[in-house]
Amino acid sequence: MADSAATGPGRFSTAARGKARRLAMQAIYQWQMTAQDATDILAQFLADEDNRGVDAEYFEALVRGVVQGHIALDALLAPTLARPLDEVDPVERAVLRVAAFELQQRLDVPYRVVLNEAVALAKKFGAEQGHTFVNAALDKLARELRAVEMR
Repeated sequence: MADSAATGPGRFSTAARGKARRLAMQAIYQWQMTAQDATDILAQFLADEDNRGVDAEYFEALVRGVVQGHIALDALLAPTLARPLDEVDPVERAVLRVAAFELQQRLDVPYRVVLNEAVALAKKFGAEQGHTFVNAALDKLARELRAVEMR
């Protein structure tokens, strides 16, 4: 299974991937708020000693993927939202962008994992009840992008 706890050559731990998602959400939040270069943000996060145990490759893939593809990701998300994306809380916007990237580009990660992780991040870092908004939007997007997997 793609997001299992197995480790070894070419494998990763669930905790390392979860940490990568959390850091990616925080890095994307920083990028949204500061327009700082993604390479500088990546270097800053990876140099932080508190970030040991993260799946660094996955973290970098998420951040680069979102920054490089944010226009297309925003277009994917727009029909799932009741308001324009630029009016969405910045934390929830970062969560949505990371999850949209995973749903679209990381077919090796089950959609349920993507949704569960995004909702958990929104509960922990987002506004009160923001997780319900994130869940509803991503559920709609998953139905479109992962219809075969949802059968």
